[in-house]
Amino acid sequence: MKVREVADLTGISVRTLHHYDEIGLLVPDGTTEAGYRLYSDDNLAMLQQILFYRELGFSLKAIKDIVSDPSFNRREALELHRSLLIEKRRRLDDMIATVEKTIQHHKGEITMTNEEKFKGFDFSRNPYEEEARRRWGNEAVDKSNAKVAGMSKDEQTALGEAVNEIYRKLAGLRTASPDSEQAQEAIGEWYAMLNRMGSYPPQAFKGLGQMYVDDERFTASIDQFGEGLAVFMRDAMAVFADRHGQ
Repeated sequence: MKVREVADLTGISVRTLHHYDEIGLLVPDGTTEAGYRLYSDDNLAMLQQILFYRELGFSLKAIKDIVSDPSFNRREALELHRSLLIEKRRRLDDMIATVEKTIQHHKGEITMTNEEKFKGFDFSRNPYEEEARRRWGNEAVDKSNAKVAGMSKDEQTALGEAVNEIYRKLAGLRTASPDSEQAQEAIGEWYAMLNRMGSYPPQAFKGLGQMYVDDERFTASIDQFGEGLAVFMRDAMAVFADRHGQ
């Protein structure tokens, strides 16, 4: 199939397909004599995999790393996609129900408990764990998981609420300078919070902040608390790390 035919079939733009080719994510198996791209059935199967990963929030770089790995298995990947999408659907159903109840609450039709207001938000598991493992190694992540796993359910709930509170505080400061006293005090709370769950020396803390911007999954999750929060946190974390690094 020619690139325009693939674009019409999938609903993604010709420009996007060209970009996938340019970065080596999806290189067409052939070209016409005139130099036009030709996509094989194998290319289309790989494009489907790519779009599944995109739907799940993976960055293009992460997708390329996954599908170019010699151990990549398409059938196993599809089974993983199914499991992740089912989990995503469950969480979305909970979130939709929470939104609908909140609308009714604001209309005065029902009264929500504090627990009901936050149904669907789940910070007990880290959807980016594999990325963290790849960047910082299994030992650091396992130690962090062990700390959280060793907490009671109430302690984990309190931890999630504390994390959200810091995000909200930082979101309220995101229009200020990242090196301001208030911003640095709040980001210091975030540094202390992370080190309750794992071990993050200043430079690792700075690297984590950069990932908040480089990885679209982190950006989307953090910016739920306020547009631009991920960038603000990255900059504030860099200032904090430079001031406190050895």
